[in-house]
Amino acid sequence: MLVEPPPSAVAERPLPHRTIRVLVVTARFYPDIGGTETHTHEVTKRMASHPDFDFTVLTTDRYGDRPVKEKLDAITILRCRAYPQNRDYYLAPDIYKHILHGRYDLVHCQGVHTAVPIIAMIAARMHRIPYLVTLHTGGHSSSLRGRLRTFHWRALGPLLRGAAAVVAVSRFEQRVFQKACGIDAERFTIIPNGGDLLGSGESTEITPGLIVSSGRLEKYKGHHRAIDALPIVRRTIPDATLRILGSGPYEDHLRSRIKSLGLQDSVTIEYVASHDRTQMAMALGRAAAVVALSEYEAHPVAVMEALTLGIPTVGLNTAGIGELAEAGLVQGVPRNASAETIAQALIAALGCRRAMVSAKLPTWDSAALSLAALYRETIATVPESLCSHGT
Repeated sequence: MLVEPPPSAVAERPLPHRTIRVLVVTARFYPDIGGTETHTHEVTKRMASHPDFDFTVLTTDRYGDRPVKEKLDAITILRCRAYPQNRDYYLAPDIYKHILHGRYDLVHCQGVHTAVPIIAMIAARMHRIPYLVTLHTGGHSSSLRGRLRTFHWRALGPLLRGAAAVVAVSRFEQRVFQKACGIDAERFTIIPNGGDLLGSGESTEITPGLIVSSGRLEKYKGHHRAIDALPIVRRTIPDATLRILGSGPYEDHLRSRIKSLGLQDSVTIEYVASHDRTQMAMALGRAAAVVALSEYEAHPVAVMEALTLGIPTVGLNTAGIGELAEAGLVQGVPRNASAETIAQALIAALGCRRAMVSAKLPTWDSAALSLAALYRETIATVPESLCSHGT
């Protein structure tokens, strides 16, 4: 089901007579960056401002150099150690202990790509706490890990079927898990990522010919394909430049590629913290076009931010980006598109004027309202005697 109630509908809904204590479990949270981290922060901080919710975010610290407990935007953040340090499949055993001894009405797992949500779901189930799961699936630069992904999702089936609700960020993601895990369609709630950026309403001068590719520097994100297309774009638009916004393990390879093509004066790579929404709005706002060549995105935050700013966007016609292309919001190119094909699409995009922002685009406010409604709906079905666990 699609849950995007108008603000009035949520405001008029009878509120519970007690504070709902929500534990949000996520493998990574700020200062870590990424689509899941952005989504979790944006929706949670909005709901945390409401007096009927009390939010704790339980996350991990792989290096032991972050505060065990701190406050951010009225949210209590707790961190526990995770192992191993340098892998993305890490686990954090203390997650189970914390849920077992905590007093929460609801557990919400944000993301399913590590062992962290698995531990959280098992703990919630053992302790008879209702839990929700937002999938937040993504790609991987390892072809082996990509092939194993379907087996991973199937293994999650029993835990996901036991959830009070499964939240997908797109219809594409729903279809994937509906098939892989045997979950009935009505068990899903679709809550898309928002794209509104703080400061996005401010006037920013567009740089003619500037193409922006935003996202973590991983091979599957496709930044290298934008680099390869740029020399072809410059044959038609000599002043065309590419600005890559992100950080990650693929940076050295990208810089080597830039040098080999003689593009040092035409391509820049820089890091803009995703939680610095004003700076991100300014960086994106200068773009004449945005390119998103990731092989797998369930519902890309970076693309939503570009669309919210009305920037012409070129993306691979696959996964969640393909869904946006089908809706006419993104100019899609085939997954196996050549550099020439990508370049021609970018030349066309650079020739387009910015679009009026569609009122149909989701926002972080609408995402938070939808999730708050889902929390209340879930709690309403739980007997009072099972709330505030931990005794």
